Amino acid sequence: MDAKQNSKAPLELWTRTTPGGPGEQGALKLAAAFEKSTGFKVKVTAIFDDFETKLQQRAAQKKLPDIVMNDVTQLGAMHSQGLLREIDLDKLKNSKQIVGQGLDSGKSVDGKQFGLPYSAQASALLIRKDWREKLKLEVPQSWDDFAAMADAFTTKDPDGDGKKNTYGLAAPLSTKRGYASWYFSNFLWAAGGDFITGAGEGKYKPSMTTKESVQAVQWFRDLGCKSKVIQPGAVTMETPPTNETFEAGRTGMFVVGPYLLPRFDETLGKDKYEVVPMPKGPKDATVLAEGGSIYLMAGSENMAGQDAFADFAISAEGQKTGMAGETGFTVQLPVNKTVDISQVRPDPRWKTYADIYRSTGRYAPSIPNWTPVRQTTAETVNALLADCDLDTGTKLKELDKQLADILKEQGIAAS
Repeated sequence: MDAKQNSKAPLELWTRTTPGGPGEQGALKLAAAFEKSTGFKVKVTAIFDDFETKLQQRAAQKKLPDIVMNDVTQLGAMHSQGLLREIDLDKLKNSKQIVGQGLDSGKSVDGKQFGLPYSAQASALLIRKDWREKLKLEVPQSWDDFAAMADAFTTKDPDGDGKKNTYGLAAPLSTKRGYASWYFSNFLWAAGGDFITGAGEGKYKPSMTTKESVQAVQWFRDLGCKSKVIQPGAVTMETPPTNETFEAGRTGMFVVGPYLLPRFDETLGKDKYEVVPMPKGPKDATVLAEGGSIYLMAGSENMAGQDAFADFAISAEGQKTGMAGETGFTVQLPVNKTVDISQVRPDPRWKTYADIYRSTGRYAPSIPNWTPVRQTTAETVNALLADCDLDTGTKLKELDKQLADILKEQGIAAS
């Protein structure tokens, strides 16, 4: 039952970002531009800690915010709790300009639109250019090149200090928030492997024991266990300490999204590293695509305002507003096909990221709840790198059993 409508009611917008930080500044800037363009009023609230819990409390009071800006992977969980209303794309004139895989990322298992992307990102490979040139290496084009470069960065003293204190690859492989799985997906998919595979009609089956998945796990595991080219302590690290290894000159390669460019330019220097597409794996160069989505929450008394905000955020004007500034931008890569990133950000590295997103970026599937899949797979990847004596095949068989249970629990297991 829809609430009584009042198109003058101010819209309450929640964004999952640090209060007082650049993310909140960006959201305020977007809200101001939207107000100026449409006349609708918006109140922005930034929440980072316990975002989901606070949303639950509001749901219990039947007083949800009107709009939520949050990770694309939150769609399944919020939709299955009945917190979202379906988005009518016919009411959003700019929806036809959204990049295909971006629009698909907002669909639930039943194919209905419950989220709308406003920002995207994908993984590229950051390389210490000065190290690469000192050791006379080419940019890696294959996994063999990648492994060889990681080995050279670990064994050939690329920083020239005469000590054995550098490593080839920076990798956040902690189980916290599923980091190990999040990072590893860039390698798994490029090998043609998968965590779970669609079996048609919104059903899935576990697929960590396929030949391709096993090969990817074994290859990645060898980087840590055999050639020892991953930074020490990786299995307990999430992104902040991993970022530090790269900027402190302890690691030479890092697979990551574009959001770290401003930081590394400042701490490391723009001339010291380069941004290149990931080398081709056994299958292709597929990398993880992610981003932020706009969710229109159920029970709003201003649905016209909700639609107007969603339409503005994905419009060329909204996207450019979201991209403005050196920091405090809400849009990493534009999702609107008419926006040329080079016009807003002349730095060619951003174009590299935009091209990767559109050509090889892949989102995690929109299942009712992606979190347990990511968490369970992270625990296995982490265990295999933390204990090099474990048997890969046995661990992956156990993982597939766990994944089968998760799919069953969510009602999407292929029989």
